[in-house]
This record gives sequence, C-alpha cells and structure tokens, in this order.
Amino acid sequence: MTSEREPNGSPLVFDRPLAIVGGGTVDGALLRELAEKGVVLIGADGGADTIDAAGLLPDAIIGDLDSLTNRAGWESRTRVIHIPEQITTDFQKALYSTEAPVTLALGMTGKRLDHTLAALSAVLQYAPSRRLMLVDEVDVALAVTGPIAFEAGKRERVSIHPLVPIRFRSSTGLFYPMDGLLLEPGGLIGTSNEGTGGPVEVLPEDETPWLLILAKERLWDLIGAV
Repeated sequence: MTSEREPNGSPLVFDRPLAIVGGGTVDGALLRELAEKGVVLIGADGGADTIDAAGLLPDAIIGDLDSLTNRAGWESRTRVIHIPEQITTDFQKALYSTEAPVTLALGMTGKRLDHTLAALSAVLQYAPSRRLMLVDEVDVALAVTGPIAFEAGKRERVSIHPLVPIRFRSSTGLFYPMDGLLLEPGGLIGTSNEGTGGPVEVLPEDETPWLLILAKERLWDLIGAV
C-alpha cells in the first residue's frame, strides 16, 4: 500500500523502540537483533533495501523514494509513505512522521560526509522532543538534553560532544571533570574522556542538546537508561 503524506499529517505512533534505517553501512546482525527484541524497523527511503538485505521486512518505508529499489514490489509487502517535499532529508521525514519512546538511527553516518552532517543537524533539531540515538559501526551517540546518570567501567571511553555551545555545571565519575566547562564546536570538546569505574553523572547548566558517545556495545544499556 502507498500513501502521500504532508508534514502536518498524523504520524505513525509506536509504543516500543523504533529504528530508522538509512542507506549507509549497517550491521545486518544488529538489525536482526533489534527485530528479535521487538524494535520497530522503518526504512528511510533506500534504507528499506538495507533492511531487506538483512532478511527482514520494514514496518514502513518513508521518504521521497528517489533511491528505493522496486517501489511497486515494496507496496505489496508493507506500508510505503511517499513524501515528495525536498526541504528535509529522508531521515527528517521519518522523524516527523513517527513517534516512539526511543528512536535509533542506523546508516545515517559515515559513507558520505554530507549525510553525516545532515544527521547531526537533525539530531540537534529533534533532541528536545524525543529520545534519539545515532548508531554506527563503532559507537552509539545519545542525544541528551539536561542531566544524565549511567554506569561506566574504569578507563571506559566516554565522549561528550557539543552540538552547539553548552556549559556544564558539574560531573562525577569521569577522569576529566566537567565542572564549569564550556564546550563548543571549534573550541573545547569532550572527546575521549574516561570513566573512573562506577556511577557517572553529568549535569549541564540547561537543556541545550549534547551528545553522549559510548561504544556500540553499550547500546542496550543506553536504551535502558533513557
């Protein structure tokens, strides 16, 4: 089935985690693990072919459909939502067309630098309104607004990246404390901090969005944390 949808139309609402899959490099084994754990899979345009290559069927396909293989074949198998506007990326279309308690984005970074930058822009835009994570071959980046608490092993890499200028009030459990630091693109950033072993708490001054970046193996821990 297919449908046209404008940006102000009703979104698809899910009561479980959602994974939006793009056309970048995606681990098929991870997709199958997500599906086995009940995560909804949405193809952002050609990302549907990535889901198909993992032997899975997307719950829906959303985008301008300019890179989707065999659209007619897909329309007989799942819901295809065609959004022809060219103001936003397919990732943004999938974001404004869905609601979920947690949203993962796979295949949105790497491969093409412009797509990576566009994905980061979308994360900054939507972080205040939804729990959003970028997942690549190595890392998971959780968009955070406000404070966060989690566990980190001793010497575990904990990167804190500013999407825009943001000042941090305090931190505990990090080798390099964040107390009073202003992080900003083009200035001081928090790459490759480390846990001291045990609880970590990071407290910014306000709810400006920022990224917490951990190894991909921590994906399920972060899903539980948010």
